[in-house]
Amino acid sequence: MTEQSWDAYKVLKNRNFVLFLCGRFLSSMGQQMMTVAIGYELYLRTHSPLVLGLVGLVQFLPVFFLTLPSGYVADTRSRRLITFWMEAVVLLASLGMAWVSWTKAPVPYDYVWLLFLGTAQAFMAPAAGALLPQIVEREYLSRAISWNSTGFQCSAVTGPVLGGILLAIFPPVTVYILNALMAALCAVLVWGIRPPDVTPSTEKFSFKSLMVGPKFVFSTRIILATITLDLFAVLLGGASALLPVFAQDILHSGPVGLGCLQAALPLGSGVMAVVIAHLPPFRKAGQTMLWAVVGFGLATIVFGYSKNFLLSWLALFLCGASDSVSVIVRHSLVQILTPDEMRGRVSAINSLFIGTSNELGGFESGFVAWLFTPVFSVVAGGIGTILAVILVALIWPEVRKYGRLGD
Repeated sequence: MTEQSWDAYKVLKNRNFVLFLCGRFLSSMGQQMMTVAIGYELYLRTHSPLVLGLVGLVQFLPVFFLTLPSGYVADTRSRRLITFWMEAVVLLASLGMAWVSWTKAPVPYDYVWLLFLGTAQAFMAPAAGALLPQIVEREYLSRAISWNSTGFQCSAVTGPVLGGILLAIFPPVTVYILNALMAALCAVLVWGIRPPDVTPSTEKFSFKSLMVGPKFVFSTRIILATITLDLFAVLLGGASALLPVFAQDILHSGPVGLGCLQAALPLGSGVMAVVIAHLPPFRKAGQTMLWAVVGFGLATIVFGYSKNFLLSWLALFLCGASDSVSVIVRHSLVQILTPDEMRGRVSAINSLFIGTSNELGGFESGFVAWLFTPVFSVVAGGIGTILAVILVALIWPEVRKYGRLGD
């Protein structure tokens, strides 16, 4: 094993980071399982792609409206405790969705509990994102981000597959209860983290304090460019919300096939994250990211046209591998360039872009599929992604010129 490869594992000696990594893995795996369950159950009950799109919209709204206050809270309160209590909210919402599924209550009740999940995510994302640099030394931060991405993607692989298998054997209520258990285990692990003594910001709550994050992001062009690119790439090119439609009506693969399709994208992301963790930092990070997003758009187009399950799975795998490059570059830049006293607020803005691209993108895909066809929605999104890369490269030329990650 080379010295470069051995350096990739040094961060795993950090007890706090291992607890953080394991907790986030369990929490993410449970929520990925539930994503498969809620999409499968709602589509069987309604046969409407618009209903699937509304799932993303309902979870996006709290992230949008609570971005500024959640970032302020993350900078002025214990980030560890915020993460702990938000996992408790996830547990409660999961049990609520289990009740809706068990009693066959009206579909709008599901949206109420999804609103709770979105609220928990709105507060947990900036707190957890800002907690990571507190428990990992700066020189290991880029490695920690790669391993954290790997853990997330591994959970996103096992979660959908396990969810699909469980749905083929048990009713959806089983998946919701398992998600509640995962959230409880994550809360216990997060409770055990002992971050170094860091005095939270004493800045008083005001409009000026809320605007610190947006002001920093919009004044740091390289951060603004990378998160904007991620926003439009996933907003236009995301096909995840329509996977139940493709699995059921186009590929005819059933719930197990749906789970495998859901797992393909994060599997590609996880494999790429492991590769990146063992490589030196990108020497031309900007150009690498731009070409990766172009690859994401092309793979999305292939998936939209494909009627072969294996080709569709491979296209999603390549989407995940391409997306992993963009995620690691963007997240590394945000954490390295942001001062600790405003990390929560900047992470909240970053989470808003992520939430916009994932959740609102799901609504966009469902709405366009409802107006036209699912194939048209996915293919047009892939083309739009490639056009977004061209525009970003022209508007922010510093992205094309950006060199070694961290310089």
